[in-house]
Amino acid sequence: MPLVLDFVPGGEKLPQCVLEYSKSYLEGYFHFALELLERLKGMVPGVRFSFSGFAMEGPEGLLALSRLTERAKRLGYCVLLTAPEAMSAREAAYFADTFFAPQCPWAFDILVTGAYLGTDGVRPYVEKLKDSNRDLLVVVRTGNKSAPELQDLLTGGRLVHMAAADKINRIAQELVGRWGYSRIGLVAAPGAGESLRILRSKYPQMFFLLDSYDYNNVSAKKCAAAFDKYGHGAAVLAGTRITEAWIAAQTDGYDYAEQAALAVERIQRNLTGSVTIL
Repeated sequence: MPLVLDFVPGGEKLPQCVLEYSKSYLEGYFHFALELLERLKGMVPGVRFSFSGFAMEGPEGLLALSRLTERAKRLGYCVLLTAPEAMSAREAAYFADTFFAPQCPWAFDILVTGAYLGTDGVRPYVEKLKDSNRDLLVVVRTGNKSAPELQDLLTGGRLVHMAAADKINRIAQELVGRWGYSRIGLVAAPGAGESLRILRSKYPQMFFLLDSYDYNNVSAKKCAAAFDKYGHGAAVLAGTRITEAWIAAQTDGYDYAEQAALAVERIQRNLTGSVTIL
């Protein structure tokens, strides 16, 4: 079952045993993430890193990101990188040039960006895809509590996030691959009612990343709506349910990697029970 592990510095609690043997939070986080990558190899096919989260740790954070993405690639993970949010078309073009440059220091397979700047914020990345072996995911519906305040507003007979998905789908048709899916996919929230079911029925050629399995209103049954009739076309993102599994297990944290592996097995079982893969 396609599962993606999420790393966001500052967004996860580290075991005290990790912090005690580290000179800084960043050093502890680096070793924490590295050990999880090693332990979950072969269990989780993908991993997402937050560029902004590592950038907040300064130059050392971006160096740690470079080392972690490179290690994840060597371990065989599909590496996703969330780009910083562009506030203008010029910024989006600059980010696209930087991330898709041959000398880019951060190794990744798929870049994740937002939709709400409009096509000005997506087109620069799309142009880069044509000469690259990397792909793009565009966020149209998030899972946070206040997301409906804007993303679920009704506009012209459609919800705002559906209008965003329609626009991205038109661009995505330019890059449909040999397996029938576009190289441009969507990030959507499985807790958003019937949204996933509608998105899957409308966009059979788009791949979905389901963000995020960590929210209380998300279940394997809700995630199942994003998969096609063959059980393909989607992946599930999980962060703290895996990285903080040691907290849920009420341990001292020394076994955080093993608790993460047990959490992955539980999530996989739940998803397999709701999604039939042919």
